[in-house]
This record gives sequence, C-alpha cells and structure tokens, in this order.
Amino acid sequence: MAAPLRVVPATPELLAPLPGWFPTPEALAQWGGSALRFPLDAAQIDAMLSETVTEPPLRLAFVGLLATETVAHAQIVLDWTDGIARLARFAIAPSHRSQGLARPFLADVFARLDEVGDFPRLELNVYTFNTPAIALYESLGFVCEGVRRSSVKVGNARWDTAIYAIIRES
Repeated sequence: MAAPLRVVPATPELLAPLPGWFPTPEALAQWGGSALRFPLDAAQIDAMLSETVTEPPLRLAFVGLLATETVAHAQIVLDWTDGIARLARFAIAPSHRSQGLARPFLADVFARLDEVGDFPRLELNVYTFNTPAIALYESLGFVCEGVRRSSVKVGNARWDTAIYAIIRES
C-alpha cells in the first residue's frame, strides 16, 4: 500500500522542487500569476513564505508529502477584515497528476484553514482555459461568480480569469 499523503506547513527546503514544476513562463504564470518572474527562484519563494510568519499571518502555505517527496503545494491568502480566504498557487507535481491527490490534499488544507480563524468565504481565481482545475473546483462545491475578461497579459497573450467561491458554514 502506498504511503498516505501528509500535509505540513511549507518550508524553503520542502518547496525546493517547485521551480522544476513550471518549465516555461506561461506555466509559472498559470500557477502563480503574472507578477512572478521566470524562472521561479528561492528569493520569490522566500517572499511568499515571509507572509506566513506575520501576526496574524497574511498567507498560509502547505505542502503535500508522499514519504519525503513534495508532491503538492497550496497557499491561502487571508483577509482577516472581511473573513475571506483565497486559495492560491495550488499545484500537484507533474509526475503525480491524475493520481487522486488533489481532493484529499485540498480537504486537509481547508481543514487547517478552519483551525486558524473564521473565514466563511473561500474563493479562488482560475484561468478559463484551465479546464482540469475548474472541474476539480466545481466538484468541491465552488461556484463561478464571473469572469474578468482579458485580465492578465502573459507574453503576447491575454488571459481571462474566472472567479470561483464557496460560502462555508461557520
């Protein structure tokens, strides 16, 4: 039987494989938005993680481990004023995609969000061409609230961003 997926807080060491998951500027932008510089490097990862140690934290960051291998990563941006959490920068390692890891990983991440505070609204942004991610999010109960057309410029292309959310019971 395969080792179970363990979800733990992200560290620079556990995120070391992350740059290899995004081999092109487009892949990096699809995961992390247009503000990241290609290639992803330790300085950018450290900047993300610096938001996890503020008081209160501005961001949560987790990895999914199979044995000692990092196979999943997600961040949650926290809006403490309005009680909104935004799932961000979620990915499964390319070599572990389509193996059923996403749902249990995200379920554990969302449970950890509940331990941090009361965030009745959980939202996310996803590019409209990312149909596998959209199918996953809809299967988890997220509802599309709209599309920001031509909202991101990546290279010479412009991408549309769909806004999804779920209202969670307190």
